[in-house]
Amino acid sequence: MSGEHQKDQPADDSFEFNDEMPQSEPGAESDFEVLTKLMAENEDLRDRALRIAAEMENLRRRTARDVHDARSYAIANFARDMLSVSDNLRRAIEAVPAEAAASGDAGLKGLIEGVEMTERSMLGALERHGVKKLDPQGEKFDPNFHQAMFEVPNPDLPANTVTQVVQPGYSIGDRVLRPAMVGVSKGGPKAVANAAEPGPVNEQAEKDA
Repeated sequence: MSGEHQKDQPADDSFEFNDEMPQSEPGAESDFEVLTKLMAENEDLRDRALRIAAEMENLRRRTARDVHDARSYAIANFARDMLSVSDNLRRAIEAVPAEAAASGDAGLKGLIEGVEMTERSMLGALERHGVKKLDPQGEKFDPNFHQAMFEVPNPDLPANTVTQVVQPGYSIGDRVLRPAMVGVSKGGPKAVANAAEPGPVNEQAEKDA
């Protein structure tokens, strides 16, 4: 009887589950830590690449500007020397007395015309290379391009207006080769850059007045 009871009793098939995660070896990094480190390294590399790209773009711009300046201003010293030659040609023309020039002497007339043609040809060649003449008669005085030699009292003109050009100036690009030597007005009204447009009439204000 006892034997049958023991025979019919169900066998104990239960077993224990081990729900613990596998333990990493001491000192080893987890997958999350490795991923975090890789992302940080990737961000650092990205920042370096952006900085290098920005530096290369700045270098490209500086190089392009230097090349442009070299092309534009390479003849600046030569042009400045040629202006002295042009001045001498102009002085030679102006040194001829008006009576002699009007006398009708063919030789003298031909000489004057030749000198004038040489002057025009030289200035034309300089202009083709970016040299421009500054003749600011009637313009507002600009200390960046003009050199004031004297002041002329003239109440009919705005103050600091160029009234006389003693010697024309020259520029190359946005640089001055030689400032124009000028006389400026003194004592006139101040020049107004932009006169204000009259606004709408305030009828109430007129009534109050």
